[in-house]
Amino acid sequence: MTHMTSKRVRNGAKLTVLNLTFILLCLVTLVPILYALSVSLSGQGAALSGSLSFLPKNPTLGNYRAILVEKPFLLWLKNSLILSLGTIVVSMLCAVPAAYAASRWRFAGRRGMLHVLLVLNAFPQILSLFALFRVLKTMGMLNSHGGLMMIYAGSMCVFAIWNMKGYFDTIPIEIEEASKIDGAGDFQMIVRIVLPLAKPAIIVTCVMVLITVWNEYLFANTFLLNSQSYSLAGGLYQLQSNNYSRSWPLFTAASILASIPLLLIFFRIQKYMVSGLTAGGVKG
Repeated sequence: MTHMTSKRVRNGAKLTVLNLTFILLCLVTLVPILYALSVSLSGQGAALSGSLSFLPKNPTLGNYRAILVEKPFLLWLKNSLILSLGTIVVSMLCAVPAAYAASRWRFAGRRGMLHVLLVLNAFPQILSLFALFRVLKTMGMLNSHGGLMMIYAGSMCVFAIWNMKGYFDTIPIEIEEASKIDGAGDFQMIVRIVLPLAKPAIIVTCVMVLITVWNEYLFANTFLLNSQSYSLAGGLYQLQSNNYSRSWPLFTAASILASIPLLLIFFRIQKYMVSGLTAGGVKG
């Protein structure tokens, strides 16, 4: 009994230390967010003051009002929504059938194809910047959401295929065979059996694509040349591009507003995050 009690005490102490470590890490990661929130509620010059304070001296919502009323923030938000949703639709329409085929069919070159896609996606984006610029210019799709959407979908398809394939691998093939015995066709089997079972992976993959496109800056700032077509990333850059009119409180207010949609979506689907990500990485 003494041995069991001491073992239980040691395990409890280890768990307590682990929890305290995680809490400390969370507090550390919250420091820049809380400071940005404080700056966004402060007046001009707050970010340049010598003191580090998380409580603004004279709180004001004027920066948020200026972003929503005086700046084209809502237009940038609409453009980012168009790019994100369009990329999700295109990439998932391509990735889900491809991932299912790679998981269930044993055709020649299957593994080689998956490895080539992974290697191509490992190269830095900036290496393809000039080539993509020339391609879009030749096709007349420069400064268009459609052209940028095509680039995003092409790059995100690789991640989506690999993540979805790993999840399809975890679905027992016996379930599909049983549905065929019951008279279901291939299309019915996929729509009614496979896709509902793969719902966590599909939702998580869509959210990962959304986060990537929402925060992407390099391509958005290079291929969108008109202020009316800027995404949120490009618009936030424009707020800081002029050294004479630079305003950190305004910039932090815009950044926080841009983060709110992602936070709401994340809290809404967090129950799918663990199963969707871990199961997708079980098998290669």
